[in-house]
Amino acid sequence: MGLKRNVGLVTGLRYQGRGPMLTFILHRIGGLGIVIFVATHMLSSFLGGPAGVFINTIYEHWAFQIFIFFCALFHAINGLRIVVLDLWPRLIEHQREAIWVEWAVFLPIYAIAVIVILSTALGG
Repeated sequence: MGLKRNVGLVTGLRYQGRGPMLTFILHRIGGLGIVIFVATHMLSSFLGGPAGVFINTIYEHWAFQIFIFFCALFHAINGLRIVVLDLWPRLIEHQREAIWVEWAVFLPIYAIAVIVILSTALGG
């Protein structure tokens, strides 16, 4: 028997899931970003020539690197939080605190990486 959900787009957009919903969405975006990164690498290798060079310039651009690093780092740290909560189910009641710890770990690492990427891109 299937689950019946009569939730429209407007109702779905008004959902106030806050932290857990934000991490859910960002985890999916992170996975998609990793797939895009791998696909561009594979495509540039497969195509070669001028098309491969063009794709290389896309994923070597500083904005793409910042996006991909966000995706990979957030996906990894959020995945680690999910694994910890799966291995120790009694910690699920502290899920919001775990999300705060996740952001406390993610933000400084990401900020340092963005500074390094930008300083390298700007010739520093």
